[in-house]
Amino acid sequence: QVRLVQSGGGSVQAGGSLRLSCTASSDIADHNYMAWFRQAPGKEREGLAAIYTRGSSTYYRDFVKDRFTISKVNANNTVYLQMNNLKPEDSAMYYCALDPQGPPLQLLYRFWGQGTPVTVSS
Repeated sequence: QVRLVQSGGGSVQAGGSLRLSCTASSDIADHNYMAWFRQAPGKEREGLAAIYTRGSSTYYRDFVKDRFTISKVNANNTVYLQMNNLKPEDSAMYYCALDPQGPPLQLLYRFWGQGTPVTVSS
């Protein structure tokens, strides 16, 4: 079983920034894509950003593009999500995921982190 360990969540005021990290227990390049998702209370989990682990291609949902940036350091088996200009509607539990079984921003991933909370105050 591949384990994903997340860190970097917390509480910020609107307009602030956070950087989330996710480190895998195996080589991320073996699994093609790594991605970030979030789930707010009463809402479905939604994909935010994905990165191709054997290259540098990235994919973003329109509503986070230009505010959120996904990046990786393959040598550390780690992906990051830099979140700038945070808004209250960004408040959610954030999850990383590895090894999609479908399109990279859909929910069909094989491995998931335990989640880290992000709370943005107005």
